[in-house]
Amino acid sequence: MKKPKKRVLLLYGGWEGHEPELFANFAKNELLINYNVETSRDLNSLREDRLSEFDLLLPIWTFGKLTETQETDLLNAVANGLGMVAWHGNASAFLENRPHKFMLGGQFVGHPGGNEITYPVYFLDNDPLVEGLDDFTVTSEQYYLLIDPAVKILAVTQFDGAGMDWINGVKMPIAWKRNWGKGRVFYCALGHTLNVLQHPSILTLLNRALKWAARPA
Repeated sequence: MKKPKKRVLLLYGGWEGHEPELFANFAKNELLINYNVETSRDLNSLREDRLSEFDLLLPIWTFGKLTETQETDLLNAVANGLGMVAWHGNASAFLENRPHKFMLGGQFVGHPGGNEITYPVYFLDNDPLVEGLDDFTVTSEQYYLLIDPAVKILAVTQFDGAGMDWINGVKMPIAWKRNWGKGRVFYCALGHTLNVLQHPSILTLLNRALKWAARPA
């Protein structure tokens, strides 16, 4: 007897500059083909009774603001076992909602040098999510983030300090995971353009993260 497919809420919207519909289609067509997916563009989906119907939340959202109830229901749903996998703009989503950043594990500060910086991505080989993944070089935005030291860092990058001497040589987390109550949360800073997420190492990482984060049977 086949196991039932995991249920995913694919929530997308917010700032159109990050092309949420394009990335939602990528998620549906390249990441979530073996999941039972429901899509929504409405933050009112962040109700605890609705979220309890799902095993996993994939929010593709930048900027915006949560109501106090939406924020509380989201944090409680994850604490009760809902998994969450997010990337790129989610670290700059809901900037006024600090508890959301506490759960996510980090907050966007800036991307020094703009969106055409060439930099390395190093996997730490410290977890099954990154086991055997090949380091690579990417040309994209390079996120500078504030990181919760309680997360488990899975991959890092390094700044060359161009224009900002004080960050020369700084190693910055670029992917991590954490537990939040009974729930599991994963974040990857990459994803400014679609081709970056389609890199074989990142596709593998995201697929592993989805399986890891989804609510256990």
